[in-house]
Amino acid sequence: QVSLVESGGGSVQAGGSLRLSCAASGITNSSYLMGWFRQAPGKERGGLAAIDSDGITKYADSVKGRATISKDNAKNILYLQMNSLKPEDTAMYYCAADRRPALGWVPLHPNDFGYWGQGTQVTVSS
Repeated sequence: QVSLVESGGGSVQAGGSLRLSCAASGITNSSYLMGWFRQAPGKERGGLAAIDSDGITKYADSVKGRATISKDNAKNILYLQMNSLKPEDTAMYYCAADRRPALGWVPLHPNDFGYWGQGTQVTVSS
């Protein structure tokens, strides 16, 4: 049974940083596509960053240059380092995974991921 548990969210002032973590069980990170998404109230869930089983990454324009996705295959943990946070980054952040080999391109749409965590709230104040 696949389980994804996010942590590391919280309240931070604009310009600050956070590192989100996603502890995965029931899967082998090295054989899965994994990603981070967020959803603000009244908005659709959108992709932020993803990493495939070859370690290839993809970022949404909204966080490119401010976010870094990484994974520790030995510990089965996915990370998202977010810097220069803005109030518009306020949202529930979700970890997601899907069992698939590296494709040569990295998907970043919610429909491409079959497993989801419960989310961790990030609030950025101005």
